[in-house]
Amino acid sequence: MDATEVADLVKDALPGCEVQVQVDGTHYMVVAVGDVFEGLSTIKRQQLINKALFQQVMDGTIHALHPRAFTPAEWAERQG
Repeated sequence: MDATEVADLVKDALPGCEVQVQVDGTHYMVVAVGDVFEGLSTIKRQQLINKALFQQVMDGTIHALHPRAFTPAEWAERQG
C-alpha cells in the first residue's frame, strides 16, 4: 500500500485534514493536521487516525502505524 492510498483513507475518514504519509516497508508514519483535533487528547487524536486505517492494520497490510495529529495552530507553531 503506497503513501497516497493511506493518505486518501485518512482524508476520507477525516475530511478537511491535511495528511502526510511516510512509508518504510510496512511501517507507516501518518501526520494529520486539522481542526477536528481541537480539544482532543493525544490518545483520542491517534484513535481517529487508527480507526481510519483499522482494516489495513488488522489484515497486516500495515504492520506498524505511527499516527501524529495536530491542529493547524499547533502545526504552524512546530514549523516556526
